[in-house]
Amino acid sequence: MRDLNFPDFQFRFKNNENKRFIFDDIRKKFVLLTPEEWVRQHVVQFLIKVKMYPQSYINVEKVVKINNMNKRYDVVVFTPKGSIFLLVECKEPSVKITQSVFDQIARYNLSLNAQFLMVTNGLNHYYCKLDYVNKKYQFLTDLP
Repeated sequence: MRDLNFPDFQFRFKNNENKRFIFDDIRKKFVLLTPEEWVRQHVVQFLIKVKMYPQSYINVEKVVKINNMNKRYDVVVFTPKGSIFLLVECKEPSVKITQSVFDQIARYNLSLNAQFLMVTNGLNHYYCKLDYVNKKYQFLTDLP
């Protein structure tokens, strides 16, 4: 897999039937290693090891209802009180971060109401703080 714009993290891998799998510490199982999963696993390790968010507050690939349709978010970090602190949208490195990617995470956030958003393809990372009172968002250089 391609080097990403994250620190080097240690991962567990296994091969099965000519496919490569990576261990997901949140889901506690091996998952198929795709380019997007490679980014997702780096995000999870970044949130745990660099940002020091408790692993128990992180959720990966869960279903969310958007306009009566089931969608899956990539990563969510909860607050101790159970509200959503951070919503993350991961794309594989070959996918450019465009307005449509921001539109996708904005649609998901209509149901989730996160305080912060992160969009990444593993190479480029974008962070936003949401201000629901004034209906504005502010781009940040890093997450708190």
